[in-house]
Amino acid sequence: MNSSGYIPPWTTPYVIGIGGSSGSGKTSVATKLVTRINTPWTVLISLDNFYKPLTVEERKQAFENNYDFDKPDSIDLDLAYQCILSLKEGKKVKIPTYSFTDHDRIPNKFLTIYGASVIVIEGIYALYDQRLLDLMDLKVYVDADLDICLARRLTRDIISRGRDLHGCIRQWEKFVKPNADRFVKPTMKAADAIIPSMSDNSIATEMLLNHIQSKLQLKSQQHLAELQKLESYAVSIDSLNIIHKLRQTNQVKALQTILLDKSVSRDDWVFYFDRLATILLSFALDDIPTKLKTTKVITPTGKQLDNPVFVDFDRVTAINIVRSGDCFMRSLRKTIPSVAVGKLLIQSDSRTGEPQLHSLFIPPMIENYNQVLLMDAQIISGAAIIMAIQVLTDHNVDLKKIKVVVYLATETGIRRIVNATNNQVEIYAGEIISDDKIRTNQCNWARKRFVASNYFGCK
Repeated sequence: MNSSGYIPPWTTPYVIGIGGSSGSGKTSVATKLVTRINTPWTVLISLDNFYKPLTVEERKQAFENNYDFDKPDSIDLDLAYQCILSLKEGKKVKIPTYSFTDHDRIPNKFLTIYGASVIVIEGIYALYDQRLLDLMDLKVYVDADLDICLARRLTRDIISRGRDLHGCIRQWEKFVKPNADRFVKPTMKAADAIIPSMSDNSIATEMLLNHIQSKLQLKSQQHLAELQKLESYAVSIDSLNIIHKLRQTNQVKALQTILLDKSVSRDDWVFYFDRLATILLSFALDDIPTKLKTTKVITPTGKQLDNPVFVDFDRVTAINIVRSGDCFMRSLRKTIPSVAVGKLLIQSDSRTGEPQLHSLFIPPMIENYNQVLLMDAQIISGAAIIMAIQVLTDHNVDLKKIKVVVYLATETGIRRIVNATNNQVEIYAGEIISDDKIRTNQCNWARKRFVASNYFGCK
């Protein structure tokens, strides 16, 4: 996103690989880890989804239990590597889905993943490809006796996949067991930890979880440290031409005074905020590009207007940071009735304080819009806006198309945004509270999220 050195948390996901023979119980271990990690945007990716599409003849062999699904070449490890690499780079990926009933990938059905914090890769060849190993932070091998694996595999294939007993045993003897001995077992050497499948592995699993949690905590601390580094800025923000503060007219001053009055009723508070928000949005749209109309414009007196211009509001979209940014919605709809709106939910982890992306909805082909209004009623630390900007750039939005619209911001938050975006994002603010005023407790209310609470009545 920038040259400041700031790295959003989902561009450095923690990657865990879990390998083992077919039927060893690796899926159960992977599921247990994902559940216990309890971190938003933890994703479990099965290498089974990357089985290569079969030819007509190969599918015929598969239905006869005569196709080798257990050789390394049966899995598209090139595609698996590209998908995991893209996730490591903060990009959106589409994971194919595979049908074991039809022995083929399901057409036009994908698992879309974006913004993963933890990635768990599970499969018999999860620890086989060196390229995947290089992307992993932790490598786990689930070890089980092959006789136990056979019993589990028979239960799964006969009950869940509708296979016959004779075909399953023939496939095991001909393909599964030889490949397990030749290719899968040797991947144990690449593992950082080996978990026994049949014995009580709760202690080993708990040790793995503690290790993972400590690494994730360290990652959160590093991210918060990076945010704090963004506070330093030699130039005054007042001298930056990308910072646009709403002109303090008598009307604006009066409206801001009303919004800070505790005795004002909620209905009045909402009314006056909507009025100020409309002024702020109009201010942000003052420099929107215009075009010459190709059709004639006739005035009420019957004369033709020279050089008529128009604004293509359809090329403007807005992204709200839930719920604070939703305070702008009523004013936005009055300003641009047909505007396409997206939403991002970004919240801080209660344990670490690290901001996390929980959900997103953005208009399709957002990169084709001329302007993207990124709206938040309050900016305190600036972390949510920085993460939101990263989301937009991950979806190919040019930084120079983004306009941050905020009613109340701290100087610290603004400074972080400016540094993180390398002075490329325009910021339109109703009011910016200086660090000195906050430090001397003159405006300590600027560090409390009171706007959304007052607007929605959720104090």
